[in-house]
Amino acid sequence: MLSKWSECSADRMRMYSHALLVLLLCSLLAGAANAEPSRELTYKDCHPDDKAVLLAFPESWSSSWAPDTPCCDWFAVACARSTARVVGFSVFQDPNFTGTIPSAIAGLTHLEDLFLHHLPGLSGPIPSAIGKLTNLSRLEILWTAVSGPVPSSLGKLKKLTQLDLSFNSLSGAIPVTLGAIPGITLSRNRLTGAIPQMFLSESAGQDVYLDVSHNNLTGPIPASFAAVNFTHLDLSRNALTGDASGLFGRGKELQYINLSRNAFDFYLSGVVVLPEKLFHLDMSHNAIQGSIPAQVANVANLLAFNVRYNRLCGPVPAGGNMARFDLYSFQHNKCLCGAPLPPCKK
Repeated sequence: MLSKWSECSADRMRMYSHALLVLLLCSLLAGAANAEPSRELTYKDCHPDDKAVLLAFPESWSSSWAPDTPCCDWFAVACARSTARVVGFSVFQDPNFTGTIPSAIAGLTHLEDLFLHHLPGLSGPIPSAIGKLTNLSRLEILWTAVSGPVPSSLGKLKKLTQLDLSFNSLSGAIPVTLGAIPGITLSRNRLTGAIPQMFLSESAGQDVYLDVSHNNLTGPIPASFAAVNFTHLDLSRNALTGDASGLFGRGKELQYINLSRNAFDFYLSGVVVLPEKLFHLDMSHNAIQGSIPAQVANVANLLAFNVRYNRLCGPVPAGGNMARFDLYSFQHNKCLCGAPLPPCKK
């Protein structure tokens, strides 16, 4: 009898423990269910300071925003889930998005990304107040009707790693203050003057991406560029002059370089050593002299090579990867010869 009683008691204890476990689990689930809405509510209702800034934007920007709705759900607005602060503002391909960029945007003090793409109705200057957005890491304003100068205040943004202001109507000079930003695209604007001396000299140790193509820049490139660790460099379609040979060199990280349609004048042979990682080289439409270095044939990753319309002479290197390049790469030089050009005279 004692044994049967013990077995019965043990069964009851197991049932009791199981019931307690189920009760505890239900309690935890209920607590989580009750807590989740408050977290979600915190995320959707952005910080009141940010909401006030957004509601101060022009009507053409804010017409779809209802003040009595959660602002983190508004068009173009992105919030950080942990803080409910506005960290992103992005508008793409909206023909109804008009007006100018409001200086009030500087009040979004936690903003990290600002993207305004393909907005033909967006005009006026870029407000210098954007330089107050100290948390901004990416700024892209492109394919708009924005005009005026590039604000020098953007150089105050120490966290900014990517600046793209291409395909606009910006004018004036490139501010030297931008020199610490490792990724800069200012192509297809109306920029004038020389590239500032010591520009990008603060980028030591960083891989640098620079595209200032399709502008009206003049003068020589800064001597300091020889020490910049470019991976991508596009200076094409300007009126730049002088010696660009310092951009090249063994051991550099340079992968893409376009110097075409300028007035660069330097010797290629005996001076230029191509970086090992180079895959695109365009030096066409300049006044470059000398001959093509034999090393070109041995740069394994070189897929694009163009030296048309220069003053080069001598035989085109043979072997290696030279079969990749046709007549288009070499024609209209002073006296280049050898396949794919006519044979050299003996």
